[in-house]
Amino acid sequence: MADEKRENDSLPSSEKDVKKAGTFDINSISTTQEINLNEKEYGEPRVKSDLPEVAGINPDDLEYILDKVNALSLEESLEIMRGILHEHSNDINFTASTYQRMEKLVEGPEAVGLSPADYEYEVKALSGICKFFSPYPEVRSVTTPYDDPSIPVETIRAYFLGFMWAVIGQYINSFFNSRFPKITLSSAVCQTLLYPCGKFLEKVLPDWGVSLFGVRYSLNPGPWNYKEQMFSTIIFNVALGSVYVFWNIQTQELYYQDTWLTPAYKILLILSTQFLGFGFVGILRRFVVYPVECYWPTLLPTLALNKALLVPEKKETLNGWKISRYSFFFIVFVGMFVYYWIPGYLFQALGYFSWMTWIAPDNFNLAAICGSQFGLGYNPLPSFDWNIISSNSPLTVPFYNTLTSYVSTFIGGFVILAIYYTNNNNTAYMPINSSALFTNKGTRYKVTNILTNGKLDEEKYKAYSPPFYSAANLVVYGAFFAAYPVTFLYVLLDQWKLVGKALFRVYKTFIDKLRQVCKHTASSFKALFSGNIKLFFSEFIKIFKDDASIYEGFDDPFTQMISKYPEVPDWWFYCLLLISLVFALVILGVYTELNTPKWTIFFVIGINFVFLIPMQIIQATTGATIGLNVLVELIVGYALPGNGEALMLIKAFGYNIDGQAANYISDQKMGHYAQIPPRAQFRGQVIATFITSFVAYSVVDWVDDNIKGICTPSAQNHFTCADGSQVYYSSSVLWGTIGPKRVFSQQYPILKYMFLFGFLLALACH
Repeated sequence: MADEKRENDSLPSSEKDVKKAGTFDINSISTTQEINLNEKEYGEPRVKSDLPEVAGINPDDLEYILDKVNALSLEESLEIMRGILHEHSNDINFTASTYQRMEKLVEGPEAVGLSPADYEYEVKALSGICKFFSPYPEVRSVTTPYDDPSIPVETIRAYFLGFMWAVIGQYINSFFNSRFPKITLSSAVCQTLLYPCGKFLEKVLPDWGVSLFGVRYSLNPGPWNYKEQMFSTIIFNVALGSVYVFWNIQTQELYYQDTWLTPAYKILLILSTQFLGFGFVGILRRFVVYPVECYWPTLLPTLALNKALLVPEKKETLNGWKISRYSFFFIVFVGMFVYYWIPGYLFQALGYFSWMTWIAPDNFNLAAICGSQFGLGYNPLPSFDWNIISSNSPLTVPFYNTLTSYVSTFIGGFVILAIYYTNNNNTAYMPINSSALFTNKGTRYKVTNILTNGKLDEEKYKAYSPPFYSAANLVVYGAFFAAYPVTFLYVLLDQWKLVGKALFRVYKTFIDKLRQVCKHTASSFKALFSGNIKLFFSEFIKIFKDDASIYEGFDDPFTQMISKYPEVPDWWFYCLLLISLVFALVILGVYTELNTPKWTIFFVIGINFVFLIPMQIIQATTGATIGLNVLVELIVGYALPGNGEALMLIKAFGYNIDGQAANYISDQKMGHYAQIPPRAQFRGQVIATFITSFVAYSVVDWVDDNIKGICTPSAQNHFTCADGSQVYYSSSVLWGTIGPKRVFSQQYPILKYMFLFGFLLALACH
């Protein structure tokens, strides 16, 4: 006790307050609030100083950080701060005020007008918080800088609940995939419903279990905990969304009216596209999981929700209200459920609330600009249906991302108006905003009228009609063509430091592995020639053993904590890549009706390898993303003209490699933050993806056969496919069956200039 008293007496008063459990709430400190230092220690009281990085850290985390900060000298803290300034010099997410403050602090106490004691404290605090926790306050608010490896994670009940919600979510999201607007079961809803399920199993399951290899696996290992909740969330999160090739299968069955589709084809297609992206994660994690700069803003709400559910909160009364977050959620949930029946069933006009067009129902121009169904929707109050309103939450992604999206959408509408009212490419003869394709008579385009044996028939095409896009769809494709060079050049010019470090790590790993292979190969043959068979096998096995750690070169606290758990070897991911590739080649070899050469699979793997890293870096740092589907459509359309089904197939692989890799890798980062063992994540993700692939297959088969009029304007219950297979079908006709060569040269020559515009725009912004 005497030693503890002496230790506390040597601490600044702010730390002593932390030592008194429950007496110091760091969240109550404003960004300019004074924290006095011990006068005896520093000779004078400290003056007021801005410490914006302190706000938002809970008391337990602050105590942990201050213990580490107290061990630093001023020189060590300044060296850490200079390193932070160097590492985050181009980091758009590092708080600008904090960065500027650090620049002043490294110049000395005179530059910031602080006393020596005050200066030392602030340098230590800011450098310590960034070094021993995270440089981003958003991350610090939903994570902890320490880990308890003894907490059970990979439990039987966690697996059961994760798989259960993965199946439920995949079923609901696949079933409503053909509806417009879609009804989706989001990860946040599953998380919230997962919590009472976990608490229920905690109460009812007996503590029965078995011991394997010294580890006991019980049906009920104790209270449902935060890591179990996160592990189950990772399991269903990776398999929640409807599979991308749902649209392939539906388009082939309903639009192309293919009769050769077999269950084996559908299952192989789903499995190969779902797992091919997984194989890239082994390399990709070095670029977007372990680097601190890749903090994935879209993941933070998931971590925040699970933390709110599982971490005890302080009971407070605010403005006369006293209610827990969970109770508040269910009150709002019940209210939303009851309310949905009003716009969804009783008064559907509230869904597309085109009240401005009601002012003058016969005014065509008013409907084109303010209408909700086929107009541009310039309407300050467009809907009372959350399924239509919902988009990326401004609380999820950085503000600049949200602002850019809304400004771009607003400006894009005027571009559409300009194209439409100048009748550019005959767009004025069609609805201003539609994802459908039209004939020269304004009717819906039917691709079967121009095909013979699955390929374009030139005579039928001339007798029927070329396809026409609406003005809005034309602008969307133009924006895609401009976005690809902007994306690539942005990463190349502005994020080269992050990419360079990751490439160097990959290069170093490759060289080390090559040396290891050469060394042990030589040793094994030497042993064989000398007759030492035992040594030969020993050295031969070492060729395949990977002694290098994937965590090498990463020294942030989250990586240091996760390194306590066995890592996932790269070859696990490569095996999945190989199996998926074999499935894809089997599809192309057996189902010759696709008329698709095998080299196309290797092409999409190559193009994803080039674009995957820069695109995932953008998503990991900004929350924004863009798919490779349009780029693949363009290239394959040139390479395989007149074959819409080949284009759809390669497009599915081209897009889904990137989409699934992003899905898997983002959950890897979530597990990285929550300290979920990497091998447990791998097992959960792989099994859940495998199970839900068969769920998706069953659903697409059922809806195509049993929903009357599906994918037509007269379909029951809005199953029109307007935001799904209809778009997929339109692009397959224009870029596959018709081909981009004909499109660029005859119908839409302006599109070919959008790539050049994108390059010039990226250079100008840089």
